Amino acid sequence: APCEYEGKQFSLGESWLSTNCLLCTCLHPIGVGCCETTQHPIDFPDWCEAHYDSQTCQISVVQKANPSLPCVKSVEHEWGSAGTPEPLANKVLGA
Repeated sequence: APCEYEGKQFSLGESWLSTNCLLCTCLHPIGVGCCETTQHPIDFPDWCEAHYDSQTCQISVVQKANPSLPCVKSVEHEWGSAGTPEPLANKVLGA
């Protein structure tokens, strides 16, 4: 096999997901080429943080105060394009 990576042999053109969530390919004549497959969020409020799950190779944005909760818009924390609130038509009135 023309490529070896993390103790395993791979043939030309073969692709695999590495143990650290990189998509790797056996390339000729270079050898092994790897790149990230996850999308990194860059625009979220300062009361939130990006959380990386190495088991699923996914990144989610969660609340800093309680990482078990997703980062979502709320009455206390408005965010989005220019910080504009949602239109009233989308809200339930008179609950």
